[in-house]
Parts: sequence; C-alpha cells; structure tokens
Amino acid sequence: MFGAIYTGLSGLNAYSRGLQQVSNNVTNLNTTGFKGAMVTFQNLYGARGSGGLSYTANGDGAGNGVSLGEPGLNLKQGELRTTERDLDLAVDGNGFLVLLDGDKKLYARTGSFEVDPSGFVVLSGTSYRLATLDASNHPVSLSLDARRTNAPKATTSISFSDNLSSSAKTFTVSDLKVYDAAGGAHAWRATFTKDATAGTNAWTVAVTDDKGTAIGSKTLSFTNGIVDAATAKLDFTDTASSLTVTLDFSRGVTSFSGGDVSTLRSAKIDGYTTGAITGVSVDTTGHLQVSYSNGQKDDLGALALSDFRSPGALEQRGSGVFAQSQPGAVDYLASSDPRVGEVRTKRLEASNVDLSQQFGDLILIQRGFQASSQVVSVSNDMIQQLFGIRGQG
Repeated sequence: MFGAIYTGLSGLNAYSRGLQQVSNNVTNLNTTGFKGAMVTFQNLYGARGSGGLSYTANGDGAGNGVSLGEPGLNLKQGELRTTERDLDLAVDGNGFLVLLDGDKKLYARTGSFEVDPSGFVVLSGTSYRLATLDASNHPVSLSLDARRTNAPKATTSISFSDNLSSSAKTFTVSDLKVYDAAGGAHAWRATFTKDATAGTNAWTVAVTDDKGTAIGSKTLSFTNGIVDAATAKLDFTDTASSLTVTLDFSRGVTSFSGGDVSTLRSAKIDGYTTGAITGVSVDTTGHLQVSYSNGQKDDLGALALSDFRSPGALEQRGSGVFAQSQPGAVDYLASSDPRVGEVRTKRLEASNVDLSQQFGDLILIQRGFQASSQVVSVSNDMIQQLFGIRGQG
C-alpha cells in the first residue's frame, strides 16, 4: 500500500510537469517562431537487484508509476505573416537561418534583424550575427562598414531610341545628366539641326553643357529612314571635366516623316554619382543586398541556411533561437535548395502551437492528476484502516 502511494505521487509529479509544459505552449501562442513541445508520458518499472531498487522506462519488474517523457519539439512550419520591414526574415521550408555568437552557431526559423553600430546584421535585441556563405560554403558574418558608400562611375554612353522626324528642321533633347570620374553631375543638351541640302537626310548634332558652352558637333546621317552605320555612334569630349561620352543611335533610332513631331529620346545613360547606403534587404534569391542613393545595389552573398540530419536534437532557447543539444551533422546551403527551402523577406513565421490540441492535452492532464490523487487518497484510507485493526477483537 505504501508503494501505491509512491506510484500515485509519481503521477501527481508527472502531470504537474506536463501542465507546466502545456502552459508554456499556450502562453507562447503568439510568440514569433515558437515551436510547441509535444507532451508525452512513459511508464516506470522497478527492478530489484544487487544495488537495490532501480527505475527504468522499459524493464522487467512491477510497475512503479509514470514520468513525463522528453519534450520533443514540433518543428512543423507556422504561418508566414506579412510585415513592412525588409529585414523581417522567415524560411519557407525546412531550413534554419544561421546566427553566429562568437565561435558558437545558433539557428533561427525567423526573426526581425537590424544593423548594429559595428555594421553587422544582428537579430534584434541580441548580438547574434546573421551569417552568409563564403566561397567554401561556410557561414561567416560580415560588416557593412566598408560598404557605406558606393564609388562613382563616369558616364561613357547615352543610348537613344524612337524617331527623329525627317520633316522637322530642328529638335532638342535636354537634361542629359552625365557624371565625371569624381561623381560630378553635368547637364548636357543635344540639338539636332536638319541639313538644308535637298534630297539628303543628315543632321548636325551639337552638344552643349548647362552653361551653354559648346562641347562639340558631329553629323548624323540616315538612309531610307535607317541610321547610317558610320554615324551610328558619335563621340563627344568635354575637356573641362575630362569626360568622353558616346551618343549611341544604333539601337532602333529611325528618321521617318512625322510632320514636325519627333519622339527621339535618351533611352539609357550609364554612369552615376557617389552613393550613400539607404537600406539593407534580402532579394528573391536569398542574397543579402545593400541599396545606395545612386540607384546601385551591392550583393553581399547568399544567406546561410542549415539542414540538420537529426532536427530532433535541436533545443529551443529564448528569442526564437535554437541550438544543437548534441553534436550532429549539419549542411550549410543557399536559399532555394529543396533541402532547406527559400528565405522570404518582409515575413515572420508565427508560432505553430495548435490551441485545440493544447486544450485537449490540458483536459487529459487534469483527469490524470485527479486519478493519481485518488490513488494516494485511497491508499492512505487503507493504511488508516490497517492501523485501526490494533485493539479490535
């Protein structure tokens, strides 16, 4: 009968711990990236040997109650919810983002990231650095400090498109913004004047700067409305800024009659000024990317995603972070690999806790606790009755 009391107490202890586990799941219903723990119980057996009574989960001997099983994580993916931040990241698949804490590696399914004062992308509220893959596919952290600005590039070409009406006498394309090697901006103007010679379709192209200073003039010719190859690319040099730019008419420029209306325009001007960093994001291929004020972007490499041979060995910690509880094989891969899935930007993964399942477990735990308490109560009553036998007769 005393053994029955201890057996009942094991149930009270196990179900109390089970209640704690369920309460942790329920209270983290709205915690980003949280993975619910599965509540299981296992029976205990006692075996008497030379060392006394020992308890095992599956051995020979009399039953000696119950214990709470190991809290295995439910790694099922939660709902991916849309946000407005470029560095709100989630993994659509089985992979984990890799975080570096000094020499230690941690893992996360999702998280809000930010750039810290040292230029590293870190999980908000922590010092855990988001890792990218190096040339050997090893996770490394990198600082944005060396990429705060983007060097300028001098303009070398202005491409034109559409029609320069052969019936017109003059036409001007203004605000051709070009850049010198130091990133200085210059506004050019190209004026097209029709050759008055009958039967010809030739134009004098005169280029001036924003102060009206002449940069140069050249001839642009057409045959049957199609630009002559010999004049399709005209070079103009601004000696004051040491800038040479090619005016390219070879890509679809025509000269057919359109009355006095010309639609000729600059389709593309290369070159840009110095750029300051304006944002950090992740593109559709899972690469970390820096954007600059001059419209340029810099690829910092693919985010590192981890694939575990034994994901059950992961241990859940605070801030939505996981760690390996025991050594195991890990592969580090880039986004879009079918083993890890894809990195989604402006997404956060919600908790995967199933509230209906938790309420069902709660009822079962409550009933189990009641039943175990009844075992203790009945055993105590029987012992009291046994003690009352003395003196009776």
